[in-house]
Amino acid sequence: MKLITRNTDYALRALCYIAKRKNIVAVDELVKKLGVPRPFMRKILQQLNKAGILVSYKGQGGGFRLKVNPEKIYLFQIMRVFQGKVGLSGCFLKKDICPNKGECVLRKKIHSIEADVLRQLKRVNIASLV
Repeated sequence: MKLITRNTDYALRALCYIAKRKNIVAVDELVKKLGVPRPFMRKILQQLNKAGILVSYKGQGGGFRLKVNPEKIYLFQIMRVFQGKVGLSGCFLKKDICPNKGECVLRKKIHSIEADVLRQLKRVNIASLV
């Protein structure tokens, strides 16, 4: 089970770097400082721009800056942009065919653990990571 994907990790690193700089940051600078391949970084920045988290500036001196205050950008939000619905587990038997899906004691316990983890993820913001 992988909680945070590579794209989410790259996005978090880029957001933290941009938050520290508090200015427009060029893609080339992010690629160099973070060691992320350029094609991945461009795609990630474009997704963050589309999600309303970054603002892009074209031309010489262009790049990206935060559109939202770092205190208002949450880990869970970034995970949703890059990973879709965030869940930690699925039924081994693909719950649609499981005859025990309504009464499964293990599933109830896992749902409780999952809810706790998601609550914690919703508390972590970019400002706290910088």
